[in-house]
Amino acid sequence: MKLNTKLVIIMMSLLVIAILTLFMMNQYSQNDLVHEIQESSTEVSKAIQLSVEDLTSATEGQSSRLTEYLKGARDKGINEINIIDNEGEIINSSDPTKVGKKREIKKLEKGLKASPLRGSAGTSSMRPYNLVVPVIVGDEQLGYVQINLLLDNIGNIQHANFIRRLIATSLVFMLGIFLTFYLARRYTRPIHRLAENVKLVSAGDLSVTFPVETGDEIGDLAESFNEMVAKLREKEALEKRLYEAEHLSKVGQLASGIAHEIRNPLNYISLAIDHLKSEILPECTEQHRTELEDLTNKIKEEVRRANYMVLNFMNYGRPLKLRITSFAYPELVAKALPLLKDKLDEQKIRIVPDMPGNLPPIQADQELLRNCLFNFITNAAQAMPDGGDITLGASYDGENNCFRLTCTDQGKGIEPDELDKIFQPYFTTKEAGIGLGLAITERIIKEHGGEITLASTLGKGTTFTMVLPQKVR
Repeated sequence: MKLNTKLVIIMMSLLVIAILTLFMMNQYSQNDLVHEIQESSTEVSKAIQLSVEDLTSATEGQSSRLTEYLKGARDKGINEINIIDNEGEIINSSDPTKVGKKREIKKLEKGLKASPLRGSAGTSSMRPYNLVVPVIVGDEQLGYVQINLLLDNIGNIQHANFIRRLIATSLVFMLGIFLTFYLARRYTRPIHRLAENVKLVSAGDLSVTFPVETGDEIGDLAESFNEMVAKLREKEALEKRLYEAEHLSKVGQLASGIAHEIRNPLNYISLAIDHLKSEILPECTEQHRTELEDLTNKIKEEVRRANYMVLNFMNYGRPLKLRITSFAYPELVAKALPLLKDKLDEQKIRIVPDMPGNLPPIQADQELLRNCLFNFITNAAQAMPDGGDITLGASYDGENNCFRLTCTDQGKGIEPDELDKIFQPYFTTKEAGIGLGLAITERIIKEHGGEITLASTLGKGTTFTMVLPQKVR
């Protein structure tokens, strides 16, 4: 609900409450007035009846009866009763001192008129009223009844009604003030929080989000703020990727040049090994020939592997060319381990194969997959300077038609804040290393249509899992 709608509803509600309150107060006041007028009229009727009886009575000296009656009638506004004959003489009165006094008949105004007299000094009575009623019996007028009225009760009722209306209006007004303060506080508080969040964003903290709790203008503002922060995050991420891409491009150009220079001595070593095998091996004894041939083959294989790695390093930014063949993964492991045996024995590291005997053949680039295996074993060995076991596992998931190849070490593990960076190019935690091994490994697995994941626990070790489809498309 929009703020304007809420304000209109509040104002209309206050108006309805005020109207209903005033209407009820007016009805209550009218009922009080009608009741009071009825009682006053009754008392006036009794006073007139009593006065007529006195006027028509032959007995004199009835003022005591008027005086007694007036004691109870004063509460109803009757202040004084005078009985006047046709000559203007007061023949009976509730005030005995006025008996015998004369009134000018011409000045007696019949009916209810305001009296020019005021109340007694020191009183707060309202202006009195005179009610003059002629007394006629048959065709003969016997005289007049003059009743002096003080309508204090009616005035008190009107005053009380005014006070009640004032209090009711004040309460409605206070309710409006309370609702206004409530709305102001409700809307200024999130605005202040939003202002604080804007300061945080301007300071560079893009992790700030503002909860959208309402559907009004504040909610719209919160949504716009969150969208702005999200776009700033995207922009920051894009700038970071562009910076990293530019940085990697420069480093890649430098590394590609260095790798190109490394291939020259590798070619020379390969040619020198071929020369040794062709010239020196025939002149050696049988025993030495076997040992030297085995050594030269290992050197040749390492040179070939190093040359292949340099070639991949140089072509890191280019699409890989896969040479898909069908082979048994345990045989690939068996051929790769002898090349690492001496180094692993030196570090007191043992390779523990955990593979079923009925594992189906795998279709992949054998050379690239062996390169991945070397990278995993090399990283695992570097994580275990005091030795331990490296478990190479393999299993086939017939339901999903894929292989799960694992490498588990007993090393020191990976820091949680480094897990997301492990496969980034040129990221390394080692003093000697360029940080391309796992990046190349991940790329090889993805080129085969698979995926690679890792799980690591500090102080216990790390497990790399490669998921490869049975057939590469």
